[in-house]
Amino acid sequence: MLNKRGCGVLLHPTSLPGPEGIGTLGKEARRFVDLLADMGMSYWQVLPLTPPACGNSPYSAFSAFAGNPLLIDLDRISVDGDLPVINFKNSLNDACVDFEAVSEMKMELLRTAAITFLANDDVAGKQEFWNFCNTTPWLHYYALFMALRGRYKGRSWDKWPPGFALLTPEKYEKASVELGPEIGIQKYIQWQFFRQWRELRTYATGKGIAIIGDIPIFVGYNSADVWSHRELFLLDAKGKPTVVAGVPPDYFSATGQLWGNPLYDWEMLGRQGYAWWIERFQSLLNLFDIIRVDHFRGFEAAWHVPVKEKTAIHGTWVKAPGISLFDTLVAALGTMPIIAEDLGIITPEVVALRDRYDFPGMKIVQFAFDSGPSNSYLPHNYQKNSVVYTGTHDNDTTAGWFASLSDSQRSRINTYAGCSGKDTVECLLRMVLMSVSNTAIIPFQDLLNLGSEARMNIPGTAFGNWGWRFSWDMVDQDFAGRIRETVECYGRCNSKCQQMS
Repeated sequence: MLNKRGCGVLLHPTSLPGPEGIGTLGKEARRFVDLLADMGMSYWQVLPLTPPACGNSPYSAFSAFAGNPLLIDLDRISVDGDLPVINFKNSLNDACVDFEAVSEMKMELLRTAAITFLANDDVAGKQEFWNFCNTTPWLHYYALFMALRGRYKGRSWDKWPPGFALLTPEKYEKASVELGPEIGIQKYIQWQFFRQWRELRTYATGKGIAIIGDIPIFVGYNSADVWSHRELFLLDAKGKPTVVAGVPPDYFSATGQLWGNPLYDWEMLGRQGYAWWIERFQSLLNLFDIIRVDHFRGFEAAWHVPVKEKTAIHGTWVKAPGISLFDTLVAALGTMPIIAEDLGIITPEVVALRDRYDFPGMKIVQFAFDSGPSNSYLPHNYQKNSVVYTGTHDNDTTAGWFASLSDSQRSRINTYAGCSGKDTVECLLRMVLMSVSNTAIIPFQDLLNLGSEARMNIPGTAFGNWGWRFSWDMVDQDFAGRIRETVECYGRCNSKCQQMS
């Protein structure tokens, strides 16, 4: 799918407009798909759709498999009859997600809808719901985990009573019975998420838009995954991590990034035939057309930091079974439509692993100008089998980034891109689109030429991120036509766009 010229937009659904205080999978998402099609785009790239935990980050979730309840469109549930019609006018922030307020409001309404649905044996969709419950392997453990989390007032699972923290079969059965009503609510919420996502993806496919998802290589410690599969992680007898994940000092941080995620016990995973990873990738392939693998280099070697360290400086690279894992995945699932996030410290071994499976790597224009002409992020050094971005969710917007540079740095960029200095963002966008890379992905903020106020995330900061939203008044009447003309000019217009030309 990524072996021909195409273009896409990076925008997480939380950033969509709409009255619910956060973007949803409803009509505004379809309107955005329409806009993508009108622009001649081929791809919509999103961040992980999992339920965010620490700091509202989609990269730190309560489950590697579940969907984010806050993305559920409540209007659709009202149409189904599980909720009355709701007037959200002036109740929530339109410009930025107030996660606490949105979560409080939406979770209460979702619980009300679930209780209504589950209490009515004749309600439409009951068979579909039970089919979902019976065919979703991870669902019961996740629902039980969230129910127990509610019982113990949101505390991390390692703070629960020992019998539930270090779950035994007896406690599993006991809790499943005692918490049955709450487990049913959690399952209903997941069913609604996945049915709405399936409908949105079908709509996007009909418009010629493929969806690129995102898989963080690591999972959160306080997650259903670690709680229910402790044997797959490097934990001590009490369930505590012995080492945690991160990266050494890099572009983003002089002390590295200490993510704190538990690390995998690859020996145990291998003995089980990597069954957990097969299930994880299969679930994502059911959701997305293409998967961006965050921190791909961790499949070759991961940075292990002793759990008591305060920064990521004093870690060690520890080998991971990349070839064995991906050979198993390909044997089980077939050709993997993967984008390898190969940023940071990349060794020849990581490149060899990426190229063994013909996975395209990533090129970031904002990384291109801090050294000489051999910098691999400069467009003249790209290969066709790559995906070029102006920036990612971790970067400032291109306008904000450019404004933060020194006069000499800006002059160097303008010279390379052939810019006058007044239209640098537009020049850099054209440079991305005209590059030899098969695929170009542009954050929506850059298409709108927005500054640092529209930045999505600042790595290394735990709070205050992920909240940016756009509004339709940012998109003028000629916007789609202008973008489409440029996309068409550089041979990146999608097939439906070409049929319309």
